Amino acid sequence: MPEKILYEYAVVRLVPNVEREEFINVGIILFSKGNKFLKIACQLDEERLKLFSAETDVEQLKINLCSFEKICKGLEDGGPIAKMDLASRFRWLTATRSASIQTSRPHSGLSCDLDNTLERLYAELVL
Repeated sequence: MPEKILYEYAVVRLVPNVEREEFINVGIILFSKGNKFLKIACQLDEERLKLFSAETDVEQLKINLCSFEKICKGLEDGGPIAKMDLASRFRWLTATRSASIQTSRPHSGLSCDLDNTLERLYAELVL
């Protein structure tokens, strides 16, 4: 039996009206320090978003979500945060903030296949 891998994950949430504290789950960030793994799976459901708020700037939200992806991948155009080590990037992405894109508190688990776990969590908590 393969060895279980310790991981942490957080749910990426879209909060169209921060004052109302209502949110839509739009993604999952999964991190494993031991396996040097940091990935995000996210997608903005525009029809669902319209049910919450018709005034939301969808294009800006897409840009912001894309920034999360760039930071996870450590891309040059991800800014200075993308140059940090994986653990620091995960902690920055999951830091408490009062913005239209937020994350849940990190949760932990064990997995034999991190990519599969990311897909499973995404299907269970976002779709």
